[in-house]
Amino acid sequence: MDKPADSIFNMKELSKASVTRRQIDEGAEGQRIDNYLLRICKGVPKSHVYRILRSGEVRVNSKRIGPDYRLQPGDEVRVPPLRLGAGNKPAVPVGREYRIVYEDDGLLAIDKPAGMAVHGGSGVSFGIIEQLRRQRPEARFLELAHRLDRETSGLLLIAKKRSILTALHEMFRTGRIKKRYLALVKGRWLEPLRNVKLPLLKQLAEDGTRRVSVSPEGKAAHSIVRLVARWDNFSLVGVELETGRTHQIRVHLTHLGFPLCGDDKYGDFALNKILQKQGLGRMFLHSAQLAFDHPATGVHLELAARLPDDLQGFLGRLEESETRDYGSELPIDSV
Repeated sequence: MDKPADSIFNMKELSKASVTRRQIDEGAEGQRIDNYLLRICKGVPKSHVYRILRSGEVRVNSKRIGPDYRLQPGDEVRVPPLRLGAGNKPAVPVGREYRIVYEDDGLLAIDKPAGMAVHGGSGVSFGIIEQLRRQRPEARFLELAHRLDRETSGLLLIAKKRSILTALHEMFRTGRIKKRYLALVKGRWLEPLRNVKLPLLKQLAEDGTRRVSVSPEGKAAHSIVRLVARWDNFSLVGVELETGRTHQIRVHLTHLGFPLCGDDKYGDFALNKILQKQGLGRMFLHSAQLAFDHPATGVHLELAARLPDDLQGFLGRLEESETRDYGSELPIDSV
């Protein structure tokens, strides 16, 4: 039986000159063998994992397989002795306990704080998913069902079973999970509702970072923008995503002339400096609501996470300094 994802192999076991055999159960059903090995072999270089796959040292049911082979319950995986990386990675700290919005035996929803990456990589040694595994050593399976940018706060779904993860991925792809974000933008948004359908092209910049732009060569992207509140120079909008493209909200709104306040990639950099002095220390984007039918039970779930204190506080200061001319019946602290 599979052990928890972060403790299947310890460092001493990895370096022993002996073959290890693992029996696959439903927790890893449908997962690609390369991703399975990367998950269980913490501390082993990615290049080494793919080398032992190419050489045939990893076998399933005594047969050679490719990196795209998908595991089935009952499969026996043969793992050869593995070489650790030259330097040990820093241990993942237990860290803070995240606020749980919903949990059952297959699904976990947390209220993600801003400033925390959802996973390690790209210069980040660990993220929320690594910390959750550290906090829950008994967990057999914990995987991200989707992602949020580091500076975005709000609802984040984590699957506790492979079958739930697969189902959630399909539901996100087909638009069966309704996602609503709250964003504060520069400028006066005038339309109560607008469907924004602008194709987005993702490119890799010279410095290795991802950059997204509106382009006819891009993939279809659809955002539904609703006006929540408006002041002299700013607007609070709710954005529902019909597609889930990288940086979709940020790029759509910036392209229309309404950059997100605090956005350090696509925003108004001069304004951001002013807002930072006024107390807005990050991008104003919050994953506020998720609505979907539970993939296992079919029960309809409507999950919500209110604006965190830093964003609520900034709206309070905005109320004091500017006149609101839309949404005047809305208590800001109820957003």
